[in-house]
This record gives sequence, C-alpha cells and structure tokens, in this order.
Amino acid sequence: MQSKIIPPPLKPGDLLRVIAPSGCLRELTTFERGVEIWRSRGYRVEIFPEIDDRWGYLAGKDEKRRQDLAAAWEDPECRGILCARGGFGSTRILENWDWKVGEEIENPKWLIGFSDITALLWSLFKVGICGVHGPLLSTIANEPNWSRQRLFDCVEGRLLSPLKGSGWGGGVAKGLLLPANLTVATHLLGSPCLPQLKGVILAFEDVTEAPYRIDRMLTNWRMSGAFSEVAGIALGSFSHCEAPPNVPSFTVEEVLRDRLGDLGIPVVSNLPFGHEAPNAALPVGVEVTLDAEQGILGID
Repeated sequence: MQSKIIPPPLKPGDLLRVIAPSGCLRELTTFERGVEIWRSRGYRVEIFPEIDDRWGYLAGKDEKRRQDLAAAWEDPECRGILCARGGFGSTRILENWDWKVGEEIENPKWLIGFSDITALLWSLFKVGICGVHGPLLSTIANEPNWSRQRLFDCVEGRLLSPLKGSGWGGGVAKGLLLPANLTVATHLLGSPCLPQLKGVILAFEDVTEAPYRIDRMLTNWRMSGAFSEVAGIALGSFSHCEAPPNVPSFTVEEVLRDRLGDLGIPVVSNLPFGHEAPNAALPVGVEVTLDAEQGILGID
C-alpha cells in the first residue's frame, strides 16, 4: 500500500496562506466571507498580493500561480494552504513541478480545496502527502454548519462521522480514499500526476456536465483499464448534469448505473459531497470502508 504522511493537526494561531492556483475570482464577496470564517476560527490567514489577478480565465499567468504555490508550500511557518476557487488551471502549473518533500520540507502542510484542485491533491498524494477535498474559500460560506465543522474536524485532528448514501450492493471494500472531480481526474489519466489506483476507493463528483459527457469520461476509465484494480467507488452529487431540453438522452443516474454497475465492486451513490452544498470534507489518502450494502462511507 502506498506510504502516506498526514500533516500535523491545525490549531488556532497557525498561519494559513491563501492562493488562487486555478481560475480567476469572479466576485470577492463570498471569497472574503470564506476568509473571515477561517479567521473567526482563530487562524492567521494571509492572502497573496494580487489574489484577484486575471489572465484570461486564469488567476494570473502560470509562473505567477506556480510561484505562489511554491512560496506557500516552502514557507516553514505556514501550516495550511487554502485555495480560493476552482475553475481550471491547476494542471498547467504542475508541468515541471516538484513538491520538494522529505528533508526539503520539514513539516508537510494541509492543502484544502476541491473541483480543479483535484489535480494538486492527487499530485501531492502521489508523493505520499494527504490533503483535504473540501470547501474552497469561495464556497465555504454557503456550507451548512455541520459541513464547516466537519472540515475543521478533519484538519484539527478529530474523528469524522460516516457519510450515508445509497448502496448498490456488492459488499464491503476497504482502501485509501481518492476523492476527485470526475472531469479533472479523467484528464490526469496517463499523466505523471496520477497516483497508484490499486486498491483505492475512488470518490467522484461533477457539475454542469451533460450525461453523454459523463458517459464518455467513464468509458475512458473503462477502456484504459483504470478501473481494473480499484476496490470501490463512492459517488457524490452530479449537479446540473441534465441533458438540454428536447434532446434524447439518458439521465446522469442512468449513465452512472450503466457505466459503473457491472464492475463487480462496491458502489455507493448520493453521498453529500460535491459542487452544491453540502460538500462534506473528505481526507485524501486515508483508509476508509465503503459499505455498499448499508450505503455508508466511513473513515477508518
């Protein structure tokens, strides 16, 4: 099983640094509310200058975003990295990227985000360091109280409650949890950022993808053989993934059943994580149990 390092628990007073590694901020109000939520928890939150920079749909040019990530990651005082929003762009800064782990980085830190941040989380886990697939600064203000508390519990070292969904049958599986946005993860197949998939529990969610696009991505996973050694699959929300009106289509639920239901592994759907609140925090790379009889995803 892949070796892993869980960063030390956060505590009030710790320094957290804010980066925008992907898409540009479209509005500042929810972002600023997110920053205040973390500050009200007692954390020192420092925002990189020009956080609202724009270069097309990106939050600044690649080298600038890469430099901000490196500065936060290599800062010995920083204990966690908060991502501003998703969108697209994190894979661009992973070209020629080195996480500098081991002796080069004395204290690995928490990386927190989801959606496009999937690429950073999976790349980081490939070198053995766990992160958190959870609310961004631009989304946390919309989370219910229990979801915010779960995120804090995750990074502050407390136990996480199991999540309840709909079991498809197929038994019980144990493995390391790899949460992801399906679109981003699909585009990591065949890349140097893809972690080992043997024995893992994949956790997928997505947003604004028509059913045929979900079908195409899952078919890619099937055809590439990427599902062949996976132990189980957990499914969150697939928000706004309806077909256009008056266009012949399957529903996204039908696509998921068709493409995943015959893999012979446990599958649990309708779990409370994804692009629409609640987006329950999921630690990346920790051992979990997926019970497809009871419809439960539990952190071991």
